[in-house]
Amino acid sequence: MQKELLVTDAQTLAFETNCHLFKDCGFHAPSVWSFLFEPIFTIGPVEFNKPMLLAIIGTFAILAFFWAAFAKSKVVPGKLQMVAEVLYDFVRRGIAREVIGKKGDQFVPLLVSLFFFVWILNLWAIIPLAQFPVSSIIAYPAGLALVVWVTYMTVTFRSNGFVGGIRNLCVPSGLPKPIYVLLTPLEFVSNVIVRPFTLTVRLFANMFAGHILILIFTIASWYMLGTLLGSVYAAGSFIMTLILTVFEMFIQALQAYVFTVLTATYLSQAVEEAH
Repeated sequence: MQKELLVTDAQTLAFETNCHLFKDCGFHAPSVWSFLFEPIFTIGPVEFNKPMLLAIIGTFAILAFFWAAFAKSKVVPGKLQMVAEVLYDFVRRGIAREVIGKKGDQFVPLLVSLFFFVWILNLWAIIPLAQFPVSSIIAYPAGLALVVWVTYMTVTFRSNGFVGGIRNLCVPSGLPKPIYVLLTPLEFVSNVIVRPFTLTVRLFANMFAGHILILIFTIASWYMLGTLLGSVYAAGSFIMTLILTVFEMFIQALQAYVFTVLTATYLSQAVEEAH
C-alpha cells in the first residue's frame, strides 16, 4: 500500500499534467501523496529521501554561512559578517537575554542553532526545486522537541538537584497546601509531557497547513488552464498562490521564532531556584 502512495518529484503537484477543467477529469487535490517521496537510495532498512537531503543541505548551509562570516572576523566587519552579527545578536539579545536574563548567555549556541535550523527547514517550502517544508513531516519537529525536552530536564535537575528539580517542575510555591494535591499532577503532566507534544504539533501543523494551501492553489492554477474562462479562474488562483507564498514566508520565520522563544521559556524555568 505504501509503495502505491510514493511518488516522484515530478508528480508532487498533479497526477496527470494533461488534466484540465472541462476535460472530463477530476481535480486531484493534494493528499498524503504530497508528503511521501521515493527513496533516493537505501542503506539497509534506512531509506534516504528528499526531506532528509534538504535537512542535510540546510545544516551545511547554516554552518557554511556562519563559518564564512566569522572564520576571519574583523573589528570593522564586512557585509557578510555584519549580517551574521545582526542575526546572532537578534537571538542573543532578543530571545536569550530577554527571556532568560543574564543566565541566558550559556544557552545562546543552542538557541541560535534551533532558530536557524527550524527557519531553513521551513524555508525550503518556497525555494525553487525544493518546494517542500521539511518540518511539515512530524518526525523533524518531534526530533527537535526531543532535543529541547532532554536539555530542559537536564538543566532543571543540574541546577536544582533531584528534589529541587521535582519541586521546580511540579510544585509551584506560595499556594495553600491542599491545592497541591490537585495541582502537582497537573503541573507534572503540563511540564513533562504536554510541553514537548505542543512544541512538536505547533511547528508541524503550521507548516503542514501552509504547504497544503499553497499546493491547492498551485494545482488549481494548472488545472483550470485550457479555456478562456478557465484561464481567468487560473489567473485568480495563481495570484492567491503568490499571496500565500509571501504570507508563508512570514509564518516560516515566525514559527522559528516561536519555537526558539518557547525553548528559552522552558530553560528560564529550569534555571530558577525551587522554593
